[in-house]
Amino acid sequence: MDYKIIYEPGEGEIVEKKSRFIGIIRSVENEEQALAFIAAKKKQYWNATHNCWAYVIGKNQEIVRCSDDGEPSGTAGKPMLDVLLKEEIHNAVVVVTRYFGGTLLGTGGLVRAYQQGVKAALDNAVVVKKLPGVKGKVTTDYNGIGKIQYIMRTMEVLEMASEYTDIVTVDFMIPVEKYQSFVDKVTEGTNGKAEITKLAEMYYGDALGECVLFEE
Repeated sequence: MDYKIIYEPGEGEIVEKKSRFIGIIRSVENEEQALAFIAAKKKQYWNATHNCWAYVIGKNQEIVRCSDDGEPSGTAGKPMLDVLLKEEIHNAVVVVTRYFGGTLLGTGGLVRAYQQGVKAALDNAVVVKKLPGVKGKVTTDYNGIGKIQYIMRTMEVLEMASEYTDIVTVDFMIPVEKYQSFVDKVTEGTNGKAEITKLAEMYYGDALGECVLFEE
């Protein structure tokens, strides 16, 4: 299964009726890391009015926790958690820190402000969809590389590296369910002259145009 994670942390801020809401989101692997991050933010923003938080752990979002940290029940932690779940984010923790500006926002206003705090953090984070894929290598002559690159583009195959000597070698990543179809199309398109080697199965993602690999 594929799932989205925070590849690079993000921080954003909004102001609502003079109250500041600072959202910070990052990737975590377990509850211990999430709680340690929350504790660190509370220490950093010790003079804030509230440090509300939420986190989601697991490939299937098995563990979910949140806290209103003194705000009216259901106006902060749960709305923040709802954003993570709606965006299908996994293995992440977010803290939204509030500095009270002197004007009450009301229940609806608080819900919107805390959700916007999470979204502001997400907007400045790098989110990557982790895909189960196949890492492979294709070797061909110069006559075949144009056809292979065309097939790679049409099938959304990520090129990781290439080497041009007397032959051409390209390392690639492809979703696991597309691998056999890719092999068939390359074989047909090059009349069997290209050689494809399956190197490994692993999770990968596209981070701002760069192919990144993940160890499970």
